[in-house]
Amino acid sequence: MEERRVPKTRLIFGFLGVLYASITSTHAAAHTISANQTLRYNETIVSPQETFELGFFSPPNSMNHYIGIWYKKISNRTVVWVANRDRPLTNTSGELTLTLQGVLVLRDATMGKVVWLSTNSSSKIVRNPIGQLLDTGNFIIHEEDEINQENPIWQSFDLMTDTLLPEMKVGWNLVTRTERHYTSWKSVEDPASGEFSYSIDIRGYPQLILRDGAKIRFRAGPWNGLRFSGAFNLKPNIIYNFTFVLNQREIYYQYNLINSSVYTRLVLKPNGRLERLLWVDSINDWNIILAPESDICDRYEVCGPFGSCNIDNTPVCECLKGFEPKSPDQWRVADWSQGCRRTIPLDCEPGEGFNKYSNLKLPDTRGSWYNQTMSLVECEKICKSNCSCTAYTNSNISGTGSGCLLWYGDLVDIRTVPQNGDTLYIRVPHSEIESTGNIKHSGVGRRRIQVIVPVAFLVLITLVSICLFYRFNKKKQQPGRPGNENNSENRSSDEDFELPLFGLSVILEATNNFSLNNKLGEGGFGPVYKGVLEDEKEIAVKRLAKTSTQGLHEFKNEVISISRLQHRNLVKLFGCCIEGTEKMLIYEYMPNKGLDSFLFDKTQSQLLDWPARYHIINGIARGLVYLHQDSRLRIIHRDLKVSNILLDKDMNPKISDFGMARTFAGNQIEANTNRVVGTYGYMAPEYAGDGIFSIKSDVYSFGVIMLEIVCGEKNRGFVHKEHCNNLIGYAWELHNEDKSLQLVAKCLGESINVSQVLRSIHIGLLCVQRHPEDRPTMTSVILMLGSEGPLPSPKEPGFYIGKTKHDTTQSSSSYGTSSNNELSISMLNGR
Repeated sequence: MEERRVPKTRLIFGFLGVLYASITSTHAAAHTISANQTLRYNETIVSPQETFELGFFSPPNSMNHYIGIWYKKISNRTVVWVANRDRPLTNTSGELTLTLQGVLVLRDATMGKVVWLSTNSSSKIVRNPIGQLLDTGNFIIHEEDEINQENPIWQSFDLMTDTLLPEMKVGWNLVTRTERHYTSWKSVEDPASGEFSYSIDIRGYPQLILRDGAKIRFRAGPWNGLRFSGAFNLKPNIIYNFTFVLNQREIYYQYNLINSSVYTRLVLKPNGRLERLLWVDSINDWNIILAPESDICDRYEVCGPFGSCNIDNTPVCECLKGFEPKSPDQWRVADWSQGCRRTIPLDCEPGEGFNKYSNLKLPDTRGSWYNQTMSLVECEKICKSNCSCTAYTNSNISGTGSGCLLWYGDLVDIRTVPQNGDTLYIRVPHSEIESTGNIKHSGVGRRRIQVIVPVAFLVLITLVSICLFYRFNKKKQQPGRPGNENNSENRSSDEDFELPLFGLSVILEATNNFSLNNKLGEGGFGPVYKGVLEDEKEIAVKRLAKTSTQGLHEFKNEVISISRLQHRNLVKLFGCCIEGTEKMLIYEYMPNKGLDSFLFDKTQSQLLDWPARYHIINGIARGLVYLHQDSRLRIIHRDLKVSNILLDKDMNPKISDFGMARTFAGNQIEANTNRVVGTYGYMAPEYAGDGIFSIKSDVYSFGVIMLEIVCGEKNRGFVHKEHCNNLIGYAWELHNEDKSLQLVAKCLGESINVSQVLRSIHIGLLCVQRHPEDRPTMTSVILMLGSEGPLPSPKEPGFYIGKTKHDTTQSSSSYGTSSNNELSISMLNGR
């Protein structure tokens, strides 16, 4: 049989065909990785349109190796995402594997250890996971047969580095309580987490903030419906569009490409500079097209409170109309840090109004309040009704405007621009309304005002005089009321404050004659009863007991302290009842009673998971910031403890029991007393020993509360089998041994956020340091709770070695169950 020979050329072409088919087959699958498949050094995954590539890389002049994502078609390798940025490989033996559970694992094959791994954020069981690199630059893990990839098992877009790409979301998922923010590289040669971060702060109305560590460097401000208030150069363009989403599920900023062939990115440089970059083929490089931070007026709070920065002026800082430099000498030498103060102080008089200030960057909105459906008229009304409200405006300026945004306290980080700025309505005294307003009246309008105002004022004076005369006569006719000449003590009390008065018969009916079934608890002041008024409003009636160690002084002090305070984290006082020997305070009813009834009860404590406890910590802190800084007068509570933290139906915390509170005026920061009041276990050392109290005394008490919330145990009476330290001492020892997680209440289980828990313990220890000057202010506490930057090391706390037996003396709590192991004191001679 004759042997047939195949020509060599045919063999060569056949081999090339097989090789080409093999290459194209491999290339077609190069954008995915399957379960148990491993990616090694010099192997990459490419997106379908070859826009992005994932693999191992080394930065310039570096011996370290990382898993990253970069642009595939750009010759100048530009890395946009790094997996193991803080855990580099030191050799080329790295292996990236996708497990059957849908988790990416990066191993050092030489050392045999895991360097980095992703997480499975989904609660479902994973079947046949696939890792896929998309043309957006997002690397996702999803199930093989899953068509909808909008909710993947895991995605790199949730773990940003220094770059915001199109379709990325910077902000919050409120359902999972996860945040997406980006952080600078440490240097151009080191992708490790740097000092600078850019994120959306959601304390108050959400706003974009650039931080240098824990310090704010630049604030783009809140979204006003068209752009961020401080991002004046963020405008519609032909390259990308942008959006801001604020709803019950998500808060985020995002931009999307109009032309997919264009490459643009927002990057946070190692030096903290934020840049919008555009790739230009003709120069083969990235071109800066936008830099939000452009001049000195973009520096955070450069002009201090109530100061406005205008780059076109010399000097750049000026006080808003109606305000003057707080420190004229410093102002003259260009030190504007003290800011400005009102020329005429506010006194919460009915004649106060608002002036319109135009073309501004809106002030810092941390701690502000907002409502997205109110009109501007409704917004003004609600601001005017609250003496603590400083300013208001529309939260959305698009169209005819909508929504309400309110500020409380100082207005900081304001900038003036020539045009297209925001409008702000700032509270001013009656005498300042016309002289400082930007609204100009015509000559006819002025003449009308000149005629109308005196007439209206005369009519008002007449009406007030009639009302006062009528009220005085009415009181004289009521025996046993403050107007009775036989009750001079009560009369003087009533003259010191104005508060709705409830008749005794009304309270008796509401509480069913102080029925035991309506009794909520009892403290040092006396019993507390639940009541229901005729309009079905639920109230809590705090009745001064005849045997109470707290008398008329504490009753009057609590009324004066809290009657004009309005804050979501302070219990609301509706009124009082003073008839004969009866003295009662009427509060809003808190259905969940005191925090102590949850923390220290084995059954109830299981209902309080970590997110709820962290929410309570933040709420108490915000309430204290208001008392110490934002209220009309600085108020020191002096008896802050868990039993004085009440919980509403939504488990929002509200500070109560102001009978021991002290008010500071002006710049007073501390005082001394011979009458030490409060509760052992919560009192700061300088107060318990020497009678010296200040805002730092409350900070100490707050620190104790933080530790009790984390641990679920009381500070006083806490016993450990190996020592007799109190809770603070135990927390201090664990912190020094890097074992702080042992402090966490076991009932919290898997609900804890480890980072938040460790940070809370650390901040708690900063608050209970022995010396007041070492403790942070509550404003600093709020900032530390909301950031991720490094914290200062705490010094030794002001704790004492306690007894090993539980004390059983009853506390002077507000309403709620009585708390053992709390000893309240009211008299002690200071040394």
